[in-house]
Amino acid sequence: MSHPSLLPGQPHVARAEGALQVEGQALQALAQQHGTPLFVYSQQWMLDALAAYRRGFEGRDALICYAIKANSSLGILRVFAEAGCGFDIVSGGELARVLAAGAEPAKVIFSGVGKTRAEMRQALAAGIGCFNVESEAEIDVLNEVALALGKRAPISVRINPNVDPKTHPYISTGLKGNKFGVAHDRAVAVYRHAAALPGLEVVGIDCHIGSQITESDPYLDAVERVLDLVQAIESHGIRLHHLDFGGGLGIDYNGDTPPAADALWQQLLARLDARGFGERRIVIEPGRSLVGNAGVCVTEVLYTKPGEEKNFCIVDAAMNDLPRPAMYQAFHRIEPVLRREGVAAVRYDVVGPVCESGDWLGRDRDLAVQAGDLLAVFSAGAYCMSMASNYNTRTRAAEVLVHGDKATLIRRRETIEDQLRTEMP
Repeated sequence: MSHPSLLPGQPHVARAEGALQVEGQALQALAQQHGTPLFVYSQQWMLDALAAYRRGFEGRDALICYAIKANSSLGILRVFAEAGCGFDIVSGGELARVLAAGAEPAKVIFSGVGKTRAEMRQALAAGIGCFNVESEAEIDVLNEVALALGKRAPISVRINPNVDPKTHPYISTGLKGNKFGVAHDRAVAVYRHAAALPGLEVVGIDCHIGSQITESDPYLDAVERVLDLVQAIESHGIRLHHLDFGGGLGIDYNGDTPPAADALWQQLLARLDARGFGERRIVIEPGRSLVGNAGVCVTEVLYTKPGEEKNFCIVDAAMNDLPRPAMYQAFHRIEPVLRREGVAAVRYDVVGPVCESGDWLGRDRDLAVQAGDLLAVFSAGAYCMSMASNYNTRTRAAEVLVHGDKATLIRRRETIEDQLRTEMP
């Protein structure tokens, strides 16, 4: 019997006698039980990723808030709630999700550029820890809402430091041309205005420069610019109790080499220590780096279709299940769940059934497959199920959480009846 072999970037995904497993659970068997497309997540991978951040903050006053937009399934949220994490949310719906999963409201941070008055009231009633406000107009509205409820809203202001994160332009958030945050040169004036409003309590400062960042330098640049602002703001008598540096650390999709979370934060904390801010509470909001490589999407090969210029491997997963390739031209590694002997590898574009030319999961992949085989699409734990849709009236996939010898269904497969329930002919 062969020993399982670990795959790059997937320490809890292995092959045993040619068959892919997640924490020892055979993907073939899980697909037979639950159907395809199917998302399978390793709980241990998530906990190991969280442990790296905690090593980086050992001995420090730090709050790790999982950014739930990466994957907001209740079973995933419960893992992080039980591990003692806070949560970073961007909507009232996400607030309802984290509370349903057992979150402590005081550990919830509400980010996002377009909070409505109803969402503000919902968050104030829940007693969340902080609003990351993103504009001067939002500051005034939140003050009005809080006063009407007889409350004071705890806030930090999200600063746009104009730092290039060197990532895809759609997930860059810290440049002057992005919609996020308050301009660096307006920060002091905005803080002075907010501190004078009776419905607000200024508690911190926030910065988030983007996602899938694979270098340390953008973080270091952002830290220095934020600390410059902290000094300037506090010179006006406004005390900032916490420093929030967001998230955005990348993962290995295709030979990417992001810094390890513990090593990165040791670098950043050294900068804080050097500037005299080492005792401040630190808040961070990682998402992708906690769940991205924990997930695999299992999909069935429906047809192989030769062509003059391209060969196509048509599978039952599509852009509504795995939107990242269509949205960002993103790479996901794709491998057969079972290695097939005696079938020659062919170069395919792996595509789905949706009626769009943008419905592809992988370009130019050498695969030895035939109809009925299963493929595993790796690094599918982040920004896949959370961005899934019902385009073409397709039903959303089932999800399974694996932890050791347990494989728990955390989302049943959606039905057409589920989709039609809210509609009136």
